[in-house]
Amino acid sequence: CNIKKLTNNPSRHRKSVYKPAELLKCTFPDSLVTVSEGGRDLGKFTVTVEVACRVQQPCMLLHAQSQGAINDSPCGTTVTAYLTTDLEVLEEDYHEYVKLEGRSLDRRCHMVQHDGQMLIDKVTTVGEVSKETTMESVSHPMSVLSGLVTEGSNLLLMRLIALKKKVPEHMTFICLDQGLRIIRTTFLAQKQLEVGDKTVEVFGVERIVHTVEDGPTTWQCYFLADGHMASRVQVGSPVTMRLLQLQSQLKEGFEKIPLVWEEDMEMRSKFLDRKEKLKADHASYLRQHPEIRALISDFLQFLLLRKPNDVFQFAREYFLPFASRRPPEPSLKAPSH
Repeated sequence: CNIKKLTNNPSRHRKSVYKPAELLKCTFPDSLVTVSEGGRDLGKFTVTVEVACRVQQPCMLLHAQSQGAINDSPCGTTVTAYLTTDLEVLEEDYHEYVKLEGRSLDRRCHMVQHDGQMLIDKVTTVGEVSKETTMESVSHPMSVLSGLVTEGSNLLLMRLIALKKKVPEHMTFICLDQGLRIIRTTFLAQKQLEVGDKTVEVFGVERIVHTVEDGPTTWQCYFLADGHMASRVQVGSPVTMRLLQLQSQLKEGFEKIPLVWEEDMEMRSKFLDRKEKLKADHASYLRQHPEIRALISDFLQFLLLRKPNDVFQFAREYFLPFASRRPPEPSLKAPSH
């Protein structure tokens, strides 16, 4: 897949709100630090967006990671999402954890499109020694998920809104609550002029998630003119995510974010494919040479009976007679005429 294929990729399910060229302007990294109300550094928040390919389909790959602490308890989230040019989720992994003293919480959610359905699996584990695991699985037809905003697509959508400085009109946004039910979400645009101790023009996006049980939850994100995130906060939370050094961010760019391949769906998929291919290749070779298992079995049995102190010398003496059975190597000398 490449950028040209992405720009030529038509919408499949609904009319695109944004053009592919606008999406390409969003392919840059963001990096914020998480600070307490007193200004103490609590962790880091990073986001990367790039053009990718999933099952031969050009798409956008978003990876976000947050690591920090709340009341000295380690916590973090990781989101990896493959999104169409409509910001429709092809596949998304979400992982959240909080490590409390004597009690921890680990929540994972995986969603993927398949045969016109969005299949969602959620696993919640509570505790450390005596763990309690709850598994939930639901599916929703794609026909009812128009306007779905997930944890991954939300971050890319806010970048697009910030770059255009305008919330899409006549769009109904929905999301999924903790019970994987469809609920309503709202985006409101606003402008601010200050970020930290620097005075710059920023664009604010406020996201409100409406739930019946807990009431609305509000997130406020502020962006620079080039689309980079300057601040992110959940209203009512004692912590804020913001730029550490605004001027160095503007002039020097961003530091390279280390890639955690186990949490990257594309790399993990390639790893698993390669692993299965090697396992099948090795198993085929062993079936073609049954003498290998017999040889190793005899050696191990003999080794355990003798229990030598020098295993390497014992192995050398054991396998030395087999060297005489090896066919002579071909001579490298040129044949005489």
